[in-house]
Amino acid sequence: MPTSIRRFFFGAPKDVKDPHAFHKLSLIAFLAWVGLGADGLSSSAYGPDESFRALGEHTGLAFFLALATAATVFIISYGYSRIIEHFPSGGGGYVVATSLLGPRVGVVSGAALLVDYVLTITISIASGADAIFSFIPERLHWLKLPFTFTGLAILTLMNMRGAKESVSALVPIFGIFLVTHAIVLIVAIGGHLGDVGAVSAEVKSNLGTSVKNLGIVGALSLFVRAYSMGGGTYTGIEAVSNGVAMMREPRVQTAKKTMVLMAVSLAITAGGIMLSYLLLHAHAEEGKTMNAVLLERMASGWHLGGVKIGWGFIIVTLVSEGALLFVAAQAGFLDGPRVMANMATDSWLPHRFAALSERLSMRNGVVLMAGAAAAALIYTRGDVSKLVVMYSINVFVTFSLSNLAMARFWIRRRKEFPDWKRHLPAHLLALVLCVTILAITIFEKFLEGGWVTLVITFGLVLLCFAIKRHYQAVVQGLRKLDAELPSPEEVEIAAKRNLEREAKTFEHGADPHLEEHHGRTEPDAKKPVAILFVGGYSGLGRHALLTMMRMFPGHFAGVVFVSVAVVDSESFKGQDQLAALEQRTRESLLRYELFAETLGLPAASAFAIGTEVALEAQHLGLEMIKRYPKGLVVAGQLIFEEDTTWNRVLHNETAFLIQQRLQHVGVPMIVLPVRIDLKQRKTVPMPKLSEAGNPS
Repeated sequence: MPTSIRRFFFGAPKDVKDPHAFHKLSLIAFLAWVGLGADGLSSSAYGPDESFRALGEHTGLAFFLALATAATVFIISYGYSRIIEHFPSGGGGYVVATSLLGPRVGVVSGAALLVDYVLTITISIASGADAIFSFIPERLHWLKLPFTFTGLAILTLMNMRGAKESVSALVPIFGIFLVTHAIVLIVAIGGHLGDVGAVSAEVKSNLGTSVKNLGIVGALSLFVRAYSMGGGTYTGIEAVSNGVAMMREPRVQTAKKTMVLMAVSLAITAGGIMLSYLLLHAHAEEGKTMNAVLLERMASGWHLGGVKIGWGFIIVTLVSEGALLFVAAQAGFLDGPRVMANMATDSWLPHRFAALSERLSMRNGVVLMAGAAAAALIYTRGDVSKLVVMYSINVFVTFSLSNLAMARFWIRRRKEFPDWKRHLPAHLLALVLCVTILAITIFEKFLEGGWVTLVITFGLVLLCFAIKRHYQAVVQGLRKLDAELPSPEEVEIAAKRNLEREAKTFEHGADPHLEEHHGRTEPDAKKPVAILFVGGYSGLGRHALLTMMRMFPGHFAGVVFVSVAVVDSESFKGQDQLAALEQRTRESLLRYELFAETLGLPAASAFAIGTEVALEAQHLGLEMIKRYPKGLVVAGQLIFEEDTTWNRVLHNETAFLIQQRLQHVGVPMIVLPVRIDLKQRKTVPMPKLSEAGNPS
């Protein structure tokens, strides 16, 4: 895409080396409440609706259902507040399950979360369309699906520009929703405070009829079923713990404030709306949401000086509700790519999903989430009743695993935490509630869409295991290269001595030359020099150097090792992580210099920091050619026995991309193939991307 068009849609690139970059992009508690809390708050548009409909004519149970709903919000929120305290880097259910129950359980939680966030986008947009089309003539309802796809496209574009920009633009919608729904609750509930006696008698009479017709066990079963059908009410609570990494420092305090804001607003809104249904005798009507019915019963007769203001208020409220549901899709766009990045860092998903764009957004994840949401919309044709079932199942899989993990944590670590008795009951109670809702939802709705989400989640788990197995085989092959060509002992000794000296220099305030480091004998710029792209110090880079020397015996009078320190989602969490990334890159380059000197080659090194390897490598290659006019750019590239689509998806072929860019600007470059054996399938520990150097 031409630069001018790209910048018009997505904005100018952001400087990843700006020490204040993360602070500028992070979210304060209020913005986090808008971006992440809107998912929970907006569920009041469909969660209480589904729950109340499940009661049928036994509406007397709605009073207790409202109390149970509010209590459940606080119980689950309390559990996730503890998760935020113990996992301050974020990650929510995936990180919790991985750390406390093991990687295999963690990938199940992560897969469920990914499907959940796809459905967060889908159900939010579909529900928003339902709310808006509730007051539009039925003959125009064929426009609903095109309307949802338009909304999806707009949100995708906004999120590719950046998280903070997309959230800030949606604040007015969030504010209008809060004001209009506060008026609804005040009028609906406050207007009936004087009728407490009559309402109590009506509820008691209805309960008596329900018990008489259904029996105590039947009435209780109906209550539990209705409670479970409203599981969509709680689906947004997980989002805050997943999004801790994008919040303003101090992150834990910001995240906990966000959780309190969301829990209080959701409990009041969801419980209050359900109570309002009861007080105003709202009943389900074809083609309308329960909230639309409630608003008509409450406000259709409002007049001000002869002007009918009631319908204006109804339209504004429903539009704000529909718009907030579109805003709620933000949670899927904000947290879905972040979960994908965490799983990519652990090699459960392709490594490219941990990459950041020039706008410092997780562009690959955003695009994939949007594509999956579009597919879900097409499959369900925006049917909210189907989507709620699919949505709730995956949410409560993660909820259950998270609370099981935390309950196990408090039991096993009770000697370290004297207050464990205060926290354990909340997690056990939340676990029982979540498992109950999950089991009943699967049992009741298995044939109505429940089986689809289970099959998709199971298939995603299998795909993750296949990806992990491939990356483990690659790591094994790379370690075989290390074993074939180990680093000389004198290199490690000299590297340790140099690094200790540099650390002392840095402590005394001197400039340690972060972006360029020269060995003891710098290559002569007037002679042929090899400019070799390398990643982390490994057998792959050493093999590339020796292969180059065999191909051009006696030609090069020195070598310059160049590297791109890739800033991905793992390293872009604060200035300290960027400093650690720079330090690791300098250490790797220093070892390469010392290795070259053991071969009798003068050596130097340089590196760049950025989010897109090929782009930064192009700039770095041009700079090195200017400094060493007789230089030749060289890079090693992993070659597999079979050139399959699978390998191309999981590996980015960076060397060929750099070669294409440099040749386009007139700089010659050769790519040295490095073949690795993937036949050995022995399981090996997988390093984090941030520990393994440049993933390319």
